[in-house]
Amino acid sequence: MISYLQGKIILKKEKFVVLDVNGVGYKVFLSKKSILSLPEIGQEIKLHAFLDVKENALNLYGFSTYEELEFFETLNDIRGIGPKAAIELSSLGPLDKIKERILNQDEKLFSSIPGIGQKKAMTIILELTGKIKNISKEKTSEGDEIEDALLNLGFPKQKIKEVLSKVPKEIKDPQERIKEAFKILGK
Repeated sequence: MISYLQGKIILKKEKFVVLDVNGVGYKVFLSKKSILSLPEIGQEIKLHAFLDVKENALNLYGFSTYEELEFFETLNDIRGIGPKAAIELSSLGPLDKIKERILNQDEKLFSSIPGIGQKKAMTIILELTGKIKNISKEKTSEGDEIEDALLNLGFPKQKIKEVLSKVPKEIKDPQERIKEAFKILGK
């Protein structure tokens, strides 16, 4: 699986670029926003990539950040959205604003995407809302991860907060922080 490319732009079109990576030309589809922000032909760029494997084609989609790639993959997993719609969706604005509009169930977000009407937009928003919340939970702070782990083990929330406040701040590793919390809980 191709997940990252670094190379020189040898061709720029409306929906894709061709990158020369060590003598091999890769056609990489990009969002409109990404195409507009690219440097000139002959310049070197780095892209996170998604390889879409189909029966009769291999298509590469490129992203300037890993977060954009993750969001694209989340969109692409939803029934009714393929990679072409997902890449267009990812070009609608800053990622935080798109997520915010989806969480606010703003179906007008999709109005500029061909083939997505109001009914399909609402279906997609419902599916995305849960997925975006799950992604947000995965990216919570380290303290929240430790708190969640202790909650899952059955400790009361108030006790966990009390114990975590006693764990020395010098201990940075999450596993070591959990071990220290267990020591305090055992006293």
